[in-house]
Amino acid sequence: MKKNYLSVLSMALIGFSYAQDSANVLFIGNSYTYVNDLPNLIRDLAASQGDFFESLSQTPGGTTFNNHASNPATYTAINTDDWDYVVLQAQSQEPSFSDSQVNSETLPYAIQLADSVYANNECTDVLMFMTWGRENGDPQWGPISTFDGMNGRLRLAYMRMADSVEASVSPVGSAWKYVRDNNPAIGLYAGDGSHPSIYGSYLAACVFYASIYRKTPVGAPFISTISQADADVLQAAAAITVLDSLDQWDLHGVTEHTQADFTYVVNGPDVTFTNESVRASSYSWDFEDGQNSTDENPTITYSGNGTYMVTLISESACDSDTIQFDITITEASIAENQDLGLSYAKVSPGVFEVIGTSNIDLITVLDASGRLVSQSTSTMIDLSKEPSGMYLINIQLEDKIQRIRVLK
Repeated sequence: MKKNYLSVLSMALIGFSYAQDSANVLFIGNSYTYVNDLPNLIRDLAASQGDFFESLSQTPGGTTFNNHASNPATYTAINTDDWDYVVLQAQSQEPSFSDSQVNSETLPYAIQLADSVYANNECTDVLMFMTWGRENGDPQWGPISTFDGMNGRLRLAYMRMADSVEASVSPVGSAWKYVRDNNPAIGLYAGDGSHPSIYGSYLAACVFYASIYRKTPVGAPFISTISQADADVLQAAAAITVLDSLDQWDLHGVTEHTQADFTYVVNGPDVTFTNESVRASSYSWDFEDGQNSTDENPTITYSGNGTYMVTLISESACDSDTIQFDITITEASIAENQDLGLSYAKVSPGVFEVIGTSNIDLITVLDASGRLVSQSTSTMIDLSKEPSGMYLINIQLEDKIQRIRVLK
């Protein structure tokens, strides 16, 4: 039954899209990386799949992020090449401690290291090496005194650090738990119950292969010194952990450094755009009505009613990204503005009265984003239950419209 399951998994993943076939990687870590020579295991695994992998390691034993951040050799390694990936791996225990301790003793140095990586090459991907809990946990603190407790805290810490430094995650610790839960006979630990055995390092290599290339390690000919049956299990565990959850580990975004995004505010026929793109240096806007812009934060005026697809292409030296939003300009917002001699008076907090005539055909109230708030023929406008901000009052008399802006 197990062989059939692995065969089906292999067939299901064999068509997974190939992201790239070469990688140049710097490992910043410690003995969890250099024991069993993890980088070379990844290299041999990649080569057996027809992919190219080269690496450099800065991995003194027991080194913390703080140690690395104060070590000139670490920065020399970072500046040695325009890396595709820089892997950051903390000392085995430090991310599992209390949030306050991690916030003061680990996270700031992870940020410092990542900033140095981006300063060397803005197109490099930072990849957090999520490590694993010790075989029987760490007895010095209750929440990490079991494997599950320690492994869970490590997972949360690496995910949080990745979010803080705009990094992706290689979820070795999650694959480790999967194997422990489903195939406990495979010994992932060395004799100290902390460092990896060759099985643990091979599992880590499979997870890194899937994370970097976004391709399945299932069926890879290279199995190091372990049995084919055990290699099948570890390859499948890595594929399931990584490739079934690319969004969770933010691996869809790897090599997509630039991310296009924007918000907008509709004010009558005028639309103001706020660019919220990440790592972009130039912008190209298409407003679908014949207007275009290369401004970072443009404001445009639509001359007709309708729904318009706004396209933003954000570019950097690394790549580009495109995003599109539909914006609706309503008849009330686009109608020609005329001076009908009308004004307004504030009656009470949030309540206004239109002054100048009682013969109103229709009053339409829109908020700053263009959302319809109310429509009526009453000259009294009640915004008391609406949030503070600017509102557009469209007052229609026969075929004429006057627009008045009201600040609540």
